[in-house]
Amino acid sequence: MDVFETLVADISDFLWTYPLAIILILGGIFLTIRIKFFQFRFFGHVLHQTVGQIFKKTEKTGTITPFQAFTSALASTAGATNIVGVPVAISLGGPGALFWMWMVALIGMATKYSEISLGLKYREKNEKNEWVGGPQYYIRKALGWKWVASAFAFFLMIELIPSTMVQSNSIATQTEGAFGWPVEITGLVMCAVIAVVVFGGIKRIGKVTDKMVPAMVLTYVGVCLYIIFVNIDQIPSVFGLIFTHAFTPISAAGGFAGAGIAQALRWGIARGLYSNEAGLGTAPIAHSAAKTDHPSRQALWGIFSVFVDTIVICSMSGLVVLVTGAWTEVGTADASNMINVAIATEFGDILGGAFITVFLIFFVITTLGVLIFYGEKQAEFLFNLKAARFMRVVYILAVFFGAVGGLQFVWQFLDLLLAFVLLANIIPLLFLHKEIAALTDDYVNRVYKKKTKKRTVTLFVEDEMDDDEKRRAAR
Repeated sequence: MDVFETLVADISDFLWTYPLAIILILGGIFLTIRIKFFQFRFFGHVLHQTVGQIFKKTEKTGTITPFQAFTSALASTAGATNIVGVPVAISLGGPGALFWMWMVALIGMATKYSEISLGLKYREKNEKNEWVGGPQYYIRKALGWKWVASAFAFFLMIELIPSTMVQSNSIATQTEGAFGWPVEITGLVMCAVIAVVVFGGIKRIGKVTDKMVPAMVLTYVGVCLYIIFVNIDQIPSVFGLIFTHAFTPISAAGGFAGAGIAQALRWGIARGLYSNEAGLGTAPIAHSAAKTDHPSRQALWGIFSVFVDTIVICSMSGLVVLVTGAWTEVGTADASNMINVAIATEFGDILGGAFITVFLIFFVITTLGVLIFYGEKQAEFLFNLKAARFMRVVYILAVFFGAVGGLQFVWQFLDLLLAFVLLANIIPLLFLHKEIAALTDDYVNRVYKKKTKKRTVTLFVEDEMDDDEKRRAAR
């Protein structure tokens, strides 16, 4: 068994270090070129159509609001990876890892935008009259690759079992260490809470995430900004470290063992890819249920989600451990505790540890709810709604077994299964580049330019009016 586990780990490490990283980066660059650098040229428009439209009601076709689809998708990525994973990347790759994380995120915006666009274009209604979609649908309907679509759905459905177990275990061990809660009790409580959420379907998941996720993100970012402000004098030297050691090695310092350029590149890329899941194909599953009038309009939320997830949240975690000096105080073996040490410098050990623990609890609960929904949709695609309900129970049981540390041999397959899921999505995505480009051009020419032209005409007419005419027009 030890030999088998080592073999699986070695294969997973090889796939994620070389082939998958290369495919994702080159694929992201290719898609960026095909959509004519859309995520950069129209970033102001992206912000206006996402955060600028949060409170706007819509009667467009869909099951949940665009914002609920966004928060549901964000809930599956924002969490332990952003808070704990980034310090681990810095401990192994040095401050320069942050630079490469940012670069991967900028490219990943195009990938996530592309897969969500296709997810919306090829979505369909299920037996419950709800909109469903995702890679399995656009692979089957656009390319006719039925076996690849089934492979994607099957591998994702199975992968989510160890994924939920790892997530619940991280919380159970964290709460046991911070508050002394037995892992069995934590597991049962999580199962009960998550069951209440997921048995309400995507509508209830959307209602939960659109309240919890923004509150958690804003609070976490606020605390991080406070710590950064307190240590504002360190900012110039910190950014100097980030940009300098993205291209030059850094020597050992305190608990930090030192890192070369290759390590900064490897861990920065890995964290960037893991943190926002661009290319994995999970985001379209949530976004396909959104109310929208154009696939690309909803896909704008994909660009914004990568920005929030990696550029904002991950950066906050990285900057906090750098400005406080925690990255040189905590060794690699205990790197997952680095953010606790950083926050404790301003809030004390007890409050700092409790803060991170509570946040991870809420982040993981929302994450698990969405992951279970993703798994259900794969079972529904492969079989039927009855199979989806069966898998829902399987995932909830996996939450408990993961919390108590059971069936750990299953966890070894997590990265390997993720690799299969990613390959089954990213390769078809690249084959569909013409459709992605056509959707983008249609949105720019038929929606964006038409709206911009209308606004220009309105402003021109207003400029020609005198004050009395403007007041009458306003009335």
